[in-house]
Amino acid sequence: QVQLVESGGGLVQAEGSLRLSCAASGRTFSNYAMGWFRQAPGKEREVVATISRSGGVRYHADSVKGRFTISRDNAKNLVYLQMNSLKPEDTAVYYCAAGRSQGIILSDYDYWGQGTQVTVSS
Repeated sequence: QVQLVESGGGLVQAEGSLRLSCAASGRTFSNYAMGWFRQAPGKEREVVATISRSGGVRYHADSVKGRFTISRDNAKNLVYLQMNSLKPEDTAVYYCAAGRSQGIILSDYDYWGQGTQVTVSS
């Protein structure tokens, strides 16, 4: 089992920045690819960014490319999502996930955090 706990969400004005963190515990963190997903009210959960086990390969969804950056620190069992130039449409609950493969669909991930709310005001 892998336990994931997100933090860093909150209320921010448009064009502002936030950094989300996800702390992992349980099995060996570096054995898992990690992903950030988000779900806005009334919408399906969607991928935001993913990162390989070593951190050498990163994927960012087109909607966040150039504004968000995923990173990880395997020594500290942490994964981050740096979010810059935030827009109101980025408002959602953001989830951290761990999986054996670095996919972009929900079923690629076996473990999920409880989510953290990000609200961007215009």
